[in-house]
Parts: sequence; C-alpha cells; structure tokens
Amino acid sequence: MLEKQYFIPEPEEFIAESPMTAEMKEIKKQRDAELRDVIAGRSEKMLIVVGPCSAHEPAPTLEYISRLGKLSEKVKDKLVIVPRIYTNKPRTKGVGYKGMFLQPDPEGTADIVRGIRSIRAMHLAAMNESGLTAADEMLYPENTPYVEDLLSYHAVGARSVEDQLHRQVASGIDAPVGLKNPMSGNILALINSIFAAQSPQIFKYRNYQVSSDGNPYAHAILRGGVDGSGADIPNFHYETVMQLEQMYRDSKLENPAIVIDCNHSNSGKQFKQQIRIAQEVMQNRRFDADFKRIVKGFMIESFLVEGCQKHDEVFGQSITDPCLGWEDTERLICDLAAQV
Repeated sequence: MLEKQYFIPEPEEFIAESPMTAEMKEIKKQRDAELRDVIAGRSEKMLIVVGPCSAHEPAPTLEYISRLGKLSEKVKDKLVIVPRIYTNKPRTKGVGYKGMFLQPDPEGTADIVRGIRSIRAMHLAAMNESGLTAADEMLYPENTPYVEDLLSYHAVGARSVEDQLHRQVASGIDAPVGLKNPMSGNILALINSIFAAQSPQIFKYRNYQVSSDGNPYAHAILRGGVDGSGADIPNFHYETVMQLEQMYRDSKLENPAIVIDCNHSNSGKQFKQQIRIAQEVMQNRRFDADFKRIVKGFMIESFLVEGCQKHDEVFGQSITDPCLGWEDTERLICDLAAQV
C-alpha cells in the first residue's frame, strides 16, 4: 500500500522560483552546441564527464567545480569538460543514500521539495562560478523536468537502460544522452536502447500523452559488465569497442559515438585504475583511425580527496564509490589534452 505524504509542485514552479539568468541561458546554449558537435564528429575535441560519484553536499561540490572551471580554461581547445553533478543515486539493494534529490541531508530523511531547491541552487551557483553546465543521471525519468533546463548532458545508467520509459524520455531530450551498457554487459541491448532513444516515440508521461522526435545525439557509454557470480568484466578494450563500432555501422544509427566510463566494472571500482584505462584508450585511438573516430571521450569519477568514506566527515571525499583525488585528476586531464 502506498501512502501519500505531501504534494510536490510541478517543475514550472521551481523553475520560476530559481530561474537561469539570460547570461546563463546563453552559456547553456553554447555548451549544448559544443557537446553536440563532439558527439556528431563535427569537432575533434574530446568529451570529459568528470566529478564525484555523488554530489552529496553543495560546498565541496562547488569548490571542486570552481577548480574544474579554471582547469577547463587551460584545455578548452582540446577537451570539453562537463562536471558530474549527480543528484540521483541508484542502489543495487534499494537502500542507502539515494542522492540530494531525495535526501538533501545525506544522513537525513527524505525531503524532495527541499532537495529540488537545493539541486537548482547548486547548479546555478556552479554555472555562475565556473561557466560550465553539468551532467546528471536520469535515474527517475519523471524527475527530469525539474533540472532539464540546467543540464547539458544526461546519462542513463546500467540498471535503467533497458527500461522503456527511460528510452522514451531520452528520445525527447534536446541535449546529448549517454546510455550505459546494462549490468550484464550485453552490447546488443545497448544498441537497441540507442535505437529506441534516437527514434520518434509516443508515450504517457506525467499524466499526458506526449510525442518525441527522437534524439540523434543518444550514444553509448561502456562501463563494463558483471557476470552471474558478480565478477567484473571490463569492456573498454580495443576488441569490444570495435565490435560495437561494427554494430553501429550495421544498425545505421546517427552520430556513432562511444564514451568510456573509466570506473565501475571497467576498473572493478579500483579508482586509481581510471588513469591506466584512459591511457590505454588513448593509445588505441592513436593505433586505429576508426577507433579514434568513434571514441569521443571519458567518464571519470573524481573529487577533492581521493577514496571514499562512510560518513560525511572529510570535506570533498565521496560517500559512495571511491574517486580519484584532485591532483591525479588535474594531471590526467592535462595529459589527455596533450594527446588529443
């Protein structure tokens, strides 16, 4: 039995309460165009989606993104940096911290209205501080309208990518949407999800029948898989990427593009391995022109302090998956820029 607790206003009310300025709207317009150009191959730059596993507190998140904004200025001719401001967190067992959208206080009870206000305030402050628009995971499709005006990149996670509503909503988003391979690692299911997201759809959404034109910038994220016994199976290697490249060609999808998630099952959540994985991918880009053409960028989990913690006691350290620290992140991003 579901018990109603309280009414949550429509997205328009929150947007009117904390709108973007005209300058911010122009920043987002330019950033959206820049990301589309990378995904479509109209730009030689690489996409770097980087930041904490979860943005659990505004202060350290804003400090991190402020640094990222300064770093972005140094590498902007080679890289398009998109901060991860992940405010919805999937939980394999369905319990634990579920992100700022639901829990604005990481160890507090659910308060969605305060969570939405906190998220919008954090995004606006981050954009104002850094000049960068961000990425978030589309974990709950009906939450998307509360933040869609602020985001330049949406990710559909491994647990969600085969869900019909996630695919349908992705088909109606104007910004690039990265779809991760499912937990099984099945890349045929991934291709089918991209096909659905790129196709026009008619579906029920937030009490309306809606239609979409399809999103030509929906693309693949390879994050590794998990076998039946729970062992990680990396899929960032040359052979899997080129298999997916062939499947892209056979399916005649628009704007073939792959982003490599350097953490999760590709690294076995050994966060330092993200450096090695990114370097191996860059070596393969130098080796094969087709590999270079389709691999458009990386996802990297990073925060101010490396590793993770159980409780929010260390400023700028993840309370979910372990992350690279700032020094390693800065060194890696500068190194990647030098190789583009």
